[in-house]
Amino acid sequence: MTGATLTPEQSTAFAEPVLAWFDVHGRKHLPWQQNKTPYRVWVSEIMLQQTQVATVIGYYEKFMASYASLQDLAQASQDDVLAHWSGLGYYARARNLHACAKRVMEQHNGELPQNLEQLMDLPGIGRSTAGAILSLSLGQSHAILDGNVKRVLARHYAVAGWPGKTDVLKRLWSLSEAVTPAQRTADFNQAMMDIGATLCTRTQPDCQRCPISHSCQALAAGQPTQYPGRKPKKQTPIKQTVMLALENPDGAHLLERRPPTGIWGGLWSLPEVQEVAQIDRWLGDAGLVAQGSPHSTMRFRHTFSHYHLDIDVQALSVNVSDQSVLEAAERVWYNSGPLPGGVAAPVSKILNSLVGELL
Repeated sequence: MTGATLTPEQSTAFAEPVLAWFDVHGRKHLPWQQNKTPYRVWVSEIMLQQTQVATVIGYYEKFMASYASLQDLAQASQDDVLAHWSGLGYYARARNLHACAKRVMEQHNGELPQNLEQLMDLPGIGRSTAGAILSLSLGQSHAILDGNVKRVLARHYAVAGWPGKTDVLKRLWSLSEAVTPAQRTADFNQAMMDIGATLCTRTQPDCQRCPISHSCQALAAGQPTQYPGRKPKKQTPIKQTVMLALENPDGAHLLERRPPTGIWGGLWSLPEVQEVAQIDRWLGDAGLVAQGSPHSTMRFRHTFSHYHLDIDVQALSVNVSDQSVLEAAERVWYNSGPLPGGVAAPVSKILNSLVGELL
């Protein structure tokens, strides 16, 4: 199939059973499918990147309760936005969402552009996300190519290779554009995402219930799970860090804000050093003095998409020796209740063990 183009008849033969399946089985009652607006669909599409629907629903409902409009989001502090994102992961999405809202207020009179290219020019919005926003909320005819759609098309047309490769991605985009109908585009795009999420799953596809299995080339060859091709394997690197659980005489633990970019950018975290031998110097630089010796209170591994992070939590009682030095950086003493912004999942895990469940 590689290199071939679809005839109008072939495109129609693909789209019609997909739409018929959607009419009966498609998901139509998700929170972002109600009162559909570009803003509501945009927030859902960003949350759904790298995250399953079941996980997103609760976060989405709380997020929309706080930021019912793009204007509300633009006026919020980054701390508040990140706090709503805590535990959802991939925090660059939240930072881009916030930055995008501000730019839309400044450059587009508070309304998301209804033009594909203008939408793609905004932070965190790629071609597929822009197409999804405009098709699902406004009914415009744009193809999409999220992970679910890539899998459906790669299997149906036996497109070999990893979709991260330029030529494979180009082929999949060509197919997506070819099969996407000019009419009922929103229903078709939603159906393709639903089929990929519920039937054409990565490891155990339910081909018997798939509306297009009769023409699926991967199924005909008896190897649907061979498509799409896997990313070339690399050994996952392992990194180490030492997090400091520093407790003052009042029983509060010191948190500091991380840099705006990089791992957990802009979130609150426990102070870190590379090794235990560096703790004394860090304390001195921060205007703190140790009361006793540090001891390891917790060790665990947190896995990111591209590396493992082995965390050693060193607990230590401290007193403040120089308040002015301590306050030179963004730091807070925390013992319970809401945090002043977002906190990464592993840090939340540590705090829960130290002070009880976060409120």
